[in-house]
Amino acid sequence: MSDADRSDADRHAWAAPGAEDLGGGVHRIPLPLPMAGLRAVNVYALTDEHGIDLIDSGMGITHARERLTDALAELGYELGDVGNYFITHAHRDHYTLAVELRRSLGRANSGRIALGAGEQANLVAARALAEGDGAGGFVADLQRMGALEIAERLGASGGHPPGAEEWEDPDRWIEDGTELDVRSRKLRAIHTPGHTRGHLVFHDATSGVLFAGDHILPHITPTIGFEPASNRMALRDYMDSLRLILELPDARLLPAHGPVQESAHKRVDELLAHHETRLEEILEAVRPGRSTAYEVAQAIRWTRRQQRYADLELISQLLAAGETAAHLEVLVVRGELTRQTDADGIDHYELARMRAEPA
Repeated sequence: MSDADRSDADRHAWAAPGAEDLGGGVHRIPLPLPMAGLRAVNVYALTDEHGIDLIDSGMGITHARERLTDALAELGYELGDVGNYFITHAHRDHYTLAVELRRSLGRANSGRIALGAGEQANLVAARALAEGDGAGGFVADLQRMGALEIAERLGASGGHPPGAEEWEDPDRWIEDGTELDVRSRKLRAIHTPGHTRGHLVFHDATSGVLFAGDHILPHITPTIGFEPASNRMALRDYMDSLRLILELPDARLLPAHGPVQESAHKRVDELLAHHETRLEEILEAVRPGRSTAYEVAQAIRWTRRQQRYADLELISQLLAAGETAAHLEVLVVRGELTRQTDADGIDHYELARMRAEPA
């Protein structure tokens, strides 16, 4: 094995199957994902002598259900023993296995699904998209980025959105600040919009643990700027949500993708610095006269490998265009850029005129 292969293997060691004991009745269970760049999602089991609850559920696919069944068996439980699924946000890899289990086991034999109240708009929009009624909004988002070419290429690829049945409502909507009594522990649900508009993290202040979902990831940056119910100010919201975590006592970081880290604050500082650097790069990319999010996205490098935009997979190009648009909007708010929308609905950005110096 080459050094590069060994480094890659070490980087993905966290995705190995099984239940990792994190102490204090918390176990990390990686479940597989059918994605080349994202191999697994962490589901966290909270156990005590009275039962088991899960933070997130995994994707509603057979392999993930089998892996979860095996991991729960290691801990002495079955699928029907799960009391609650506390879901961080309504993405397929976090939400849909809980929905599939509720459907197949029956409500009386499956855990209650709880989701942030801020995700209601995303579930409505996701169902509309699945039923063929929401494509207009998706195309409009790409139109304003000047990226209709991506929509055409996606259509030509023959891909289909998830079925509407994946986006059933939860059993319970959770408001920001809700204190969740999980038998021997108390979790506080904290609204952290950005990755999605209704994203929650769950903070266990007594144990000094933060179940962070996709809000804070140790090796990658969460996607910003594309969700079924679009949000122009997703990056502003995300950076504000990161700063909110800095107001809490530092905690052990339990992310949805990647290994456990000892300091949430350390990674938050890194993520904020990353986005400030990205904002500077995007501002420089606008200077020569590039005006649309799609043009700017093509002018900068992507991923930790510094790939050219043209070398990204189609879905990554889609996400990169959305993230670029989100960064451009923050630069508008900061007064560094202005935005004008043309007759075709395309947003154009340019450098803001310097204010006249006082006499």
